[in-house]
Amino acid sequence: MGTVMTAKDTPIPEERTLLIVEDDRPLRERLARAMEARGFTATIAESVAQGIARAKEAPPAFAVVDLKLDDGNGLDVVEALHKVRPEARVVVLTGFGNIATAVAAVKYGAIDYLPKPADADDIYAALLAAPGGKPKPPENPMSADRVRWEHIQRVYELCGHNVSETARRLNMHRRTLQRILAKRSPR
Repeated sequence: MGTVMTAKDTPIPEERTLLIVEDDRPLRERLARAMEARGFTATIAESVAQGIARAKEAPPAFAVVDLKLDDGNGLDVVEALHKVRPEARVVVLTGFGNIATAVAAVKYGAIDYLPKPADADDIYAALLAAPGGKPKPPENPMSADRVRWEHIQRVYELCGHNVSETARRLNMHRRTLQRILAKRSPR
């Protein structure tokens, strides 16, 4: 019986085709430009359906896929891509940094899982990391205040910008939440 190789075990492809599946247009376009400046040929998609279609049309060697998209779960794109190109190296991005989704992403074939906001250097390093190697710690990690602020903003967005519902879900006082939302983001 032969050895089963996962995307994590495969050598890094010479071909630099990259699929970016992200529903946040400014982030998607900024990331595409940044990755093209680093030598990739980027194709973009804004939904699960578009991502799967692009993966089937021209299976890329690399992909960056947002976990939560407007029309579904980005892991469906990862799964579809690995059916047509099993050796593709995929990094999953998410605003929801929890262990269960990280494990699911790896089970579907992702080589790494990065919390948003991830910058192009972090994504580039993850895509080209040596198979089986340990990633270096981030050069400029987000402060704890920034991580908290990002989480609050994400929950607020998911609650349809409803302050009362967001406060209830975060188990915090409504006025405290209003003060936090009125401030600028921490560094």
